[in-house]
Amino acid sequence: MQNLVKEFIEKTLETSVVLEKPKDISFGHYATPVAFSLAKELKKSPMAIADELVLKFENCFMFEKVEAVKGFINFKLSASFLQSLVDAALLNRDNFAKQDKKNEKILLEYVSANPTGPLHIGHARGAIAGDSLARVGKYLGFDITTEYYINDAGAQMDLLGLSVSLAARDFIFNEDVTYPETYYRGEYLLDIANVVIEKFGKEIIYDESKYKDIAFFSKDLVMDIIVKDLKDLGIEFDNFVSEKSLYSSWADTKEVLEKNGSLYSKDDKIYLKSTQYGDDSDRVVVRDNGIPTYLAGDIIYHKNKYDRPFDKYINIWGADHHGYIPRVKAAIEFLGNDSSKLEVILSQMVQLLKGGEPYKMSKRAGNVILMSDITEEIGPDALRFIFLTRKSDTHLEFDIDMLKNQDSSNPIFYINYAHARINQVFVKAGITFEDIKDIKFDNLNEDGLNLVYESLLLESILNEAFIKRDMQKITEYLYSLASSVHKFYNEHKVIGSDEQNTYLKVLSIASLSINVGLSLLGIKAKEIM
Repeated sequence: MQNLVKEFIEKTLETSVVLEKPKDISFGHYATPVAFSLAKELKKSPMAIADELVLKFENCFMFEKVEAVKGFINFKLSASFLQSLVDAALLNRDNFAKQDKKNEKILLEYVSANPTGPLHIGHARGAIAGDSLARVGKYLGFDITTEYYINDAGAQMDLLGLSVSLAARDFIFNEDVTYPETYYRGEYLLDIANVVIEKFGKEIIYDESKYKDIAFFSKDLVMDIIVKDLKDLGIEFDNFVSEKSLYSSWADTKEVLEKNGSLYSKDDKIYLKSTQYGDDSDRVVVRDNGIPTYLAGDIIYHKNKYDRPFDKYINIWGADHHGYIPRVKAAIEFLGNDSSKLEVILSQMVQLLKGGEPYKMSKRAGNVILMSDITEEIGPDALRFIFLTRKSDTHLEFDIDMLKNQDSSNPIFYINYAHARINQVFVKAGITFEDIKDIKFDNLNEDGLNLVYESLLLESILNEAFIKRDMQKITEYLYSLASSVHKFYNEHKVIGSDEQNTYLKVLSIASLSINVGLSLLGIKAKEIM
């Protein structure tokens, strides 16, 4: 809707305009300060210019009123224009607020947790943010490929093999075990250990030379858990890329870096000159034992990414990776690629409460709150929604008991109730879409027109949310729209009134907007509550 309005205004005025939405809708649905930008060129006051420009919109189908106010031009959309948009939307529901395919190809990487244990609640935030961003972007026409980077190389794999062995000896064979300072813990290790013993025999548990074999076998079992837990949350990936599989290309990658002078040796280690691109110190890429570092793995991976034909690369990382950004971008530049094509979104930690108290850690995971536990307790829809009520780079704290409330304090309940309420009004009235599709808005009251207008804002909200990488824009919009639905229903008699079918058509577009908005967040709107 906003794009249509903007294009029409620009065509009429023969100049580009900035279109704003006034905070007070009584001033109009849209406003532009274009007169101020033309004042210098035309050598007139903005007020005089605005008065002249308004005359160009006389007898316009799109607008009921166009007026100049202190140099601004305010536009109030006409009932007939709003009706035409509603008619088009209701007749083609699957494409409501959808946009044409764009030429921009995006590789979106998120989650990418170590395959050493089940996902915890912190991982869930990045997972939900990434999945929702992908859904919205695809709906808006972007060609998006989603990817999970499996960190299956490095010290964490050795530690996984050791941890499985220790768990087996301690809890299966009831031996006295001395644990190192750092190790993985949790009941999931016992499940893995039992499978390892069944497949390879008890002896492998005691053979330190086989720890790496145990680790890589266990990694696949952990990934099965991770994939299942993500699927339970409605998240699936196009690609999984193994860090280990990419290490065969380290020699070639290292050669490129050496040729351009971005590496140097010191104390038997090899460093990347990352300070040249804003890092606070140069970083080790090869240890003194000749083994590449974690950074080397990421360099290989980003070379692999850039070798594939994408226009943009988006990474969603945990907040602890903030300092990691300049060194990865440095490596990208040293490899001869454009680091500005890489966008990194940081996902902050989550504070989880239950009844006002910190949520208890999971025994199955050892020392974290499992994503799967929360999904099971409150359901995937509630978890997805609450994680999207704050931009991912801000702190999030919520009490899961609040998500069991059946009132406005529980946002997903409140929105679903609005959608279900509309559905049930149709059922009670015995009315179908066929009965209302030809209804005109000529005599529709201001409240009804405002609800129609708000419902038609979905496309612009989706655009803004995607551009700003902020799904909070969508959750806020849906809550506001649900509130408007409830208010309208409470203040206006629908069933049995003279305006019944007109009001039902108004509620239809609100229902459609809620349905599409929730679906793009990975949530199915409730029909009955």
